[in-house]
Formats: sequence, structure tokens, C-alpha cells
Amino acid sequence: MKRPSAADETPSAVPDVLGPGLKAVFCGINPGRVSAAAAAHFANPRNDFWRLLHDAGLAPRLLAPEEQWELLDYGFGLTNAAYRTTAGSGDLRKADFEGSAERLEWMATELRPGAIVFVGKEAYRGAFGERPELGLQARRLADTRLFVLPSTSPANAAVPYAERLRWFRRLAALLSSGTARSPRGARQASPARGSGRTRGSSPRPRRG
Repeated sequence: MKRPSAADETPSAVPDVLGPGLKAVFCGINPGRVSAAAAAHFANPRNDFWRLLHDAGLAPRLLAPEEQWELLDYGFGLTNAAYRTTAGSGDLRKADFEGSAERLEWMATELRPGAIVFVGKEAYRGAFGERPELGLQARRLADTRLFVLPSTSPANAAVPYAERLRWFRRLAALLSSGTARSPRGARQASPARGSGRTRGSSPRPRRG
């Protein structure tokens, strides 16, 4: 069931699912056509995100994409690095990621999730302009740690399910240990991209 939320203002076919104080916000790269048609994250039936979330113990049952708002009950949110719908992530342009780093920084400072978790290296690279390794990143946004998972897309099917599940379980262990949030006073990383914000690139405009 859809809930009233600031995410309803998302300038995308797939709404952000957000709330304050979540354990983690999962960040995909952008909506594919199946997800856009369903207005739901990771809606392609060949995408393993929802199954991996359950098998790693992050959700107590296997959720369907249309149940995405139930994730808030489990302490998780959803967003994308780029909002434009494409047939594949290879169709994205650099301009599609303008404002992404600033928007994620807004989430970190205003909503304060324990972690922002990128579902695939390309989601992280699109936002920050650098290619990461899998796992916990040295970069952080305010008190929020950043973690990179393998892509759950069917395009990443060459990576065995067991290997992807191993990284989801590493994330689960990090979150359960309570160490996902960095210590207060840690240096905040500056966004890698330019300071210009595109209209509608954030769920809420920055104040001040």
C-alpha cells in the first residue's frame, strides 16, 4: 500500500521511498522500463534484488516490488542515482547524474540513514564520478557510511547468485553491528560533481 511521503514528489516514474532515521537507503542506478511501468523499484522479474534482500535476512519475508513501501517498516528506503527511465543503464548520459551527489548528501544530512547502499558499482560511479570497489567505502556523507553491492540486474547474471548474496550478507552484518553510521565529527566528503543543483533533483530544497 502506498503511503503519503515526500517521495511522492520524486521527478521520476519510480518514486523515492524515504523516511528519517532509516538503517539504510538502497540506491539503484536508474529506472528501467519495467520498473517505470510498475512505478516500483527493481520490478523486472529477472532482477534478484528482492530475493537477495530476503535471503540475506534484511527482510523477514520475500516482498514483491509493489510492496516497496513496506520496506520502511523494516528500516530501509529506496532511491536512484539517476531519475530518467531508459531501456538500459548504458543509455544514460553524464547529464543524467547532475545533482545526484548533492541529493544524496541532502539525504544523509537531513534524513540521517545509517548507510546509503549502492546497488551496483555504476550507481556509485554515476553519482561521484569514480569507480569503487565492492563493500564499505572510505568516502562518507555527513555521518552516513557508503556501501557498494554487486548489481542485482539480469545484465549482471555472470556474477553467481551466491557471490551477490555474500555481499548482501556482509551488509546485513555491518548494519546489525551498529557500525554503519560513522562517528560524529568525522570529516564530511564533498560531492565530486559541480555545485549546481538541477531543479527537482532533491526531495526537498536545501535550506539557508
